[in-house]
Amino acid sequence: MASRILVPTDGSDAATAALEHALDIAADRELTVHLLTVADTNQPSITRLGTEVVDALELEGSEIVSDAAERADERGVSYVKDVTQGDPRDVIVEYATGDEFDRVAMGTHGRRGLGEYVLGNVTDHVVNRSDVPVLTVRAAEDARATYPYENVLVPTDGSDHATAALEEAASIAADCGATVHLLSVVDELPEVLDTGSAALSAGVEENVQAVLDEAAATAREAGVDDVTTTIASGSVAREITAAADSTAADLIVMGTHGHTGLDRHLLGSFTERVMRTSPVPVLTTRLAADRD
Repeated sequence: MASRILVPTDGSDAATAALEHALDIAADRELTVHLLTVADTNQPSITRLGTEVVDALELEGSEIVSDAAERADERGVSYVKDVTQGDPRDVIVEYATGDEFDRVAMGTHGRRGLGEYVLGNVTDHVVNRSDVPVLTVRAAEDARATYPYENVLVPTDGSDHATAALEEAASIAADCGATVHLLSVVDELPEVLDTGSAALSAGVEENVQAVLDEAAATAREAGVDDVTTTIASGSVAREITAAADSTAADLIVMGTHGHTGLDRHLLGSFTERVMRTSPVPVLTTRLAADRD
C-alpha cells in the first residue's frame, strides 16, 4: 500500500470524491496526503482587489487546499498543503515522477479557472504518463467508494501491462484480506469471423482460461487467499463495469495498455472508458518501459 498519496484538487465534486477516498485510505493506514492545487498559467487570473493586484487563481487555490486540509484534520490525517502555478497536466505528472509518492488520487472530472471544468482531461493525461499508479474516483449517484477493500476486480488479457496491474492488485488485496476477481473479456468481433468461428471461439476460451489460471497462481503467490476467475463475452468496458456490480467490487485495477487485434484480447484501449463509467474507484498502472 501507499505510504504517501498525492491528491490534486480543484474543489470540484469529482476531486472531492477522490480526496474523501484518499483520506479513507490514509486514515486507516496512517499515511500522509499531499494536497495540491495548480493555478493554471494558461488562464488569465490577475485581478485587482482594492488597491492590491492579486492572482485570483492562486487565491482560490489556497481556499481549496485549506478546505481539503480541514477534511484531513477531521479524520486525523497528516497532510502537506501545496499551491503552485503551471499547466496542471505537466505539474501533476512532474510531482508523480520519482519516489516521493506511491499513489495519485484524482477525480474523473473537474474544473478550470473560476468555473470551467478541466480536471477530467487532466486525469486522462496523468493516467497515461504517471510513474506511479493513479486512483480515479467518480462523483455520481451510481458511484461508490469504500475502504478497506473486500473485493478487487482485475480485468486481464495476459499482457505484460495486465500482469503489472495484477501484481499491484494482489498486493492491495493481500494487505486488505480481500478477494481478487479475475476477469477476461473475449470480444468475438463477429464481422470478421468466418464459418469456422465456432471452433475458433472454443479454442479462444481454452486459451483465455489458461491466462486466468496463470493469473490466479500469481495472485495466490502474492498472499491472496480467495481468487475467482470469469470469462465474459461482449463489450469489454461494459462487461468490466457489469462484473464490478456482480462481484460487489470495491476497486478495479487495470493496466493502461493491453493486447488488441484478432487474438480476441482487448484491454488497454478501454481503460479510460471504464474510468468514466465504473461504479467504483479504478486504479491504473503503467509499465516502466512505457514511461517517457
